[in-house]
Amino acid sequence: NIDIIGFHGQTIFHNGDEKISRQLGDGNLLSQLVKKKVVYDFRQNDLKNGGQGAPLAPIFHKIISKEIKIDLPLCILNLGGIANITAIESDEDLTLVSCDIGPGNCLIDEWLRKKTEKKYDKGGSIAKLGKINTVILNQALDNQESLKTKNILSYDAKDFDLNFVCGLSLNDGAATITEFTGSVLGEAILDFLNKLGDKPRKILVCGGGRKNLTLIKSIKKKLVEKYTIENIDNHGIDGDFIESQAFAYLAIRSSLKLPISFPKTTGCKEPSTGGVLVQNF
Repeated sequence: NIDIIGFHGQTIFHNGDEKISRQLGDGNLLSQLVKKKVVYDFRQNDLKNGGQGAPLAPIFHKIISKEIKIDLPLCILNLGGIANITAIESDEDLTLVSCDIGPGNCLIDEWLRKKTEKKYDKGGSIAKLGKINTVILNQALDNQESLKTKNILSYDAKDFDLNFVCGLSLNDGAATITEFTGSVLGEAILDFLNKLGDKPRKILVCGGGRKNLTLIKSIKKKLVEKYTIENIDNHGIDGDFIESQAFAYLAIRSSLKLPISFPKTTGCKEPSTGGVLVQNF
């Protein structure tokens, strides 16, 4: 007995600086077909209010932190195609801090799809068999640091490419890409947390990338002891469905005209509602 559907669609282009976000999917048509209320187009209102349009899951991450009853401050790291992190500092919505931090699974998945019939590196097993090409890795990391210094980093999956490993074998390419991804994310997590102060905290990992043990190991190498990484599943939460559940929750908040994004999560000028509610039946 479904009351409302939160319909994110499939993102085909997103550029927060240019205030453009496009998702495949017709909310009006879906509502007509299933004869249910649908909330879709979640990002536009945030973009219009000066935000980046992403990430939108932090307010749901806060609900999860209450459910699993872990002491704050706490971080939730989502390893999807692009990785994002949320810091939950207190029970107040306005203290949520979040941002995209770099490639998650996008480069690793693209390499596997290019070289094999597989869609991803299950458990990181292929990368584990390979040898990291340190020369190529260091060049790629230097280039990433240069882009960071110039403040021209993008967090759209289509802005990353595999040219730096094009001459490597399947295993060595997977190993080098995974180490590159883990190094970038580890450094980004440290930068993010250093801006929040010197407090120890747990980092709970969700999304498909949490199952890539080689990637998780690479990220851990960059972190200091006061930051511990755990699989969110260890706390009774299925890490495969957090982002999809988040948009169901955002649909409810949108229907109630409650904010779904905040100045410290997307950079919007003030807490912003979002999502278009349609009833086309």
